[in-house]
Amino acid sequence: MLTGSGLVAIGYSASPLLGMVGQRVCFGTPMTARMTAGSLMGIAGITLVFGPEFVRLGMGKDVVLGATYTVLAVLISTLGSLMAHGNREARWPLWSTMAWGMLYGALSALAFAFGAGESLTFEPSATYIGSLLYLAVLGSIVAFACYLTLLNRIGIARSGYVGVMTPIVALVVSSFFEGFQWRALTVVGIAISVAGNVLVLRR
Repeated sequence: MLTGSGLVAIGYSASPLLGMVGQRVCFGTPMTARMTAGSLMGIAGITLVFGPEFVRLGMGKDVVLGATYTVLAVLISTLGSLMAHGNREARWPLWSTMAWGMLYGALSALAFAFGAGESLTFEPSATYIGSLLYLAVLGSIVAFACYLTLLNRIGIARSGYVGVMTPIVALVVSSFFEGFQWRALTVVGIAISVAGNVLVLRR
């Protein structure tokens, strides 16, 4: 298992809790005990799954920098979800707001790349073009449309549980294609996370 991925997974497991707090602060949405418990179970479960790998990293400069970037990424992601919820409250159309958001994001990434001295490259091969189309269409347009639709239907906190379940799905896929070895903590952590997911999504 990649330890860097474990660090990101632990960070994003806090998405439901941060989303719930953000909704309370920005929109006055009540924080329920059930949602709080389910969110904490998600964090606990993912920590059990990836915690041992994260501990092996130690606390070097690169780990601290990676943890800082992870915290910033989770906070910015939560802020984006809050803005999307605000757009829905204002009855702004999903597709146009998503298109503008992706345009701003693409321009920001381009400016950052140029600022870092990077240059644009393109490889005219089927593999490169196919992966580029996959990331642009399925990994970006379709994925964000599905997520924002989910957010509009069930709220920020519940939809934030995607950040908890995604690494679990990745582990299942890894066990088939990369030979990931399951441990007792892995099973217990996944069971706790899934139970938290059921608790959060139950009406």
